[in-house]
Amino acid sequence: MSEVFSHEPMSLRRMPPAVKALIVANVAVFALSYLAGNGFYDTFGLVPRDVLGRWWLWQPATYLFIHGGFMHLLFNMFALWMFGTPVEAQWGARDFLKYYFLCGLGAAAASVAMSPHSGIPVIGASGSIYGLLVAFAMLYPDAVIYLYFFIPVRAAHVAILFGFIEFFAGTSGATPGIARFAHLGGMVTGYLYLRWWWVVKIRAAASLRGMGARRSPSFPSPSRWRRPARSRPKPEEGEQPQMAEIDRILDKILANGLDSLTEEEKEIMRKYSDKRLQ
Repeated sequence: MSEVFSHEPMSLRRMPPAVKALIVANVAVFALSYLAGNGFYDTFGLVPRDVLGRWWLWQPATYLFIHGGFMHLLFNMFALWMFGTPVEAQWGARDFLKYYFLCGLGAAAASVAMSPHSGIPVIGASGSIYGLLVAFAMLYPDAVIYLYFFIPVRAAHVAILFGFIEFFAGTSGATPGIARFAHLGGMVTGYLYLRWWWVVKIRAAASLRGMGARRSPSFPSPSRWRRPARSRPKPEEGEQPQMAEIDRILDKILANGLDSLTEEEKEIMRKYSDKRLQ
């Protein structure tokens, strides 16, 4: 049976242990970075040129705890609390932390692969946070997330929509100050881990020890991940016509995959992604 979770006013005492430890560590490192100066970012941020050329192999882990400003830290910690609380409640602290850092490493690998000669530090926990969004969407695909705080959208749709936005923003170079491919790397790493590796691990454990020998963290089957919703939240009036079409396209992706989209539908998604970036 899964543990029960609820979102109550943010309190360190009520937070699950892994989420609490990550938030405390991020806040502590943020304070330390202000005392240490700019050299701190070059040493402990993710600098692809230094990772490959100087073998500074601690950077793919340490960059996750460094943020460039208070709002950067605030939004990442809010998302960590929002998505991390239910995911850790399902999996437990150990598996949650393993997944969190795996997504962070996947985001780092994507950044290094896309810009191997860059000397600009990549910082922030966003790669892991985007991985948590994928995990939340797979665990609770019909949960309602209020996009931009007022548009109700299913969690599964939010994950796909953000994937589109990060892809189009990364390929177009619309926001050069944001590591879009790091975000994508975290999402793809999380999805592949949950969609393939975890299934293999559970089946192997079942064949060796028998079903029920050990409680495995739960996540929905592929059929549930693809199943269209029976009901949808109603968008706000001003966004209703556009969001209804976006919602239909996202349901089509869930049911039949990205290749099922027509060129017109792909263009609609591209324009919507561009609009969200403005």
